Amino acid sequence: MNEINYTAVSEFVFLGLSTSRTIQHFFLAFSMVFYVVIVLGNTLVVLTVALEPHLHFPMYFLLGNLSFIDLCLSTLTVPKMISDLYSGHNTISFWGCVFQIFVLHVLGGSEMVLLIAMAWDRYVAICKPLHYLSIMSPRMCLLLLSGSWVIGFLHSVAQLAFVIHLSFCGSNKIDSFYCDLPRFIKLACKDNDRMEFMVAANSGIISIGTFLLLTVSYIVILCTVWKHSSGDLSKALSTLSAHISVVVLFFGPCIFVYMWPFPTVPVDKFLAILDFMITPILNPAIYTLRNKDMKVAMRRLSNQLLHFRKIS
Repeated sequence: MNEINYTAVSEFVFLGLSTSRTIQHFFLAFSMVFYVVIVLGNTLVVLTVALEPHLHFPMYFLLGNLSFIDLCLSTLTVPKMISDLYSGHNTISFWGCVFQIFVLHVLGGSEMVLLIAMAWDRYVAICKPLHYLSIMSPRMCLLLLSGSWVIGFLHSVAQLAFVIHLSFCGSNKIDSFYCDLPRFIKLACKDNDRMEFMVAANSGIISIGTFLLLTVSYIVILCTVWKHSSGDLSKALSTLSAHISVVVLFFGPCIFVYMWPFPTVPVDKFLAILDFMITPILNPAIYTLRNKDMKVAMRRLSNQLLHFRKIS
């Protein structure tokens, strides 16, 4: 591959969410408020799980890591968008764009596997309660977490292997507010139909496959509970409804973007907002507001922090 062609485009320009200054000002205020809530909410979940001994159980361990990944996903894109909206300097370097794509897919792949691990945790807790602590041991939790990061890393490397040697010598405008593979490939000099197919096969099919696997796992849990005791079905539905909500919110935009990579309308931009700003807020809200132990632990941690501030 000709190295000159490869480096002909040294930076990309984000076209953003809108060209209207009024709408840009709205999104600036909107994103700043939501990002602060994301940071505070997910950090509180991580600290509560880490510092509260009563929450040192597999379910909360996985929840804390989910909040950490959500926080990282938002931090990868939202601060850059806020800076662009404020300064009007909507550019990113070539390697900055590649880095954003790489980290995005590491985090996205890791979250997919982590959601599967959380579904497995709920299956064991509901269907095999007497063996829960022996199956979901600390070693198993660490293996599940390590596996999620390793699979996320391998998924991202496989994605970049398809496109890292593409040449860019024409337009450098990305019709979005962040870098991702569909828009990145579209700017390549050569015919990119094959690359589009590979991206759809890698990310789109993986997203659909994981979503279907999670859906089947929830159906199995509900059927198992119903067979043993129909009275416990409502309790199981209440427990799983939070997980199902998170799964739908996370996988819906992913499936749309990668199975229909180049829509003619800017729906994908607003789905990206859902993924990077709405879902990371709803995750801690869904899991904490519906969980008595988390609410008690957060209240206790808040009181301890206030007491510490008074002393200091």
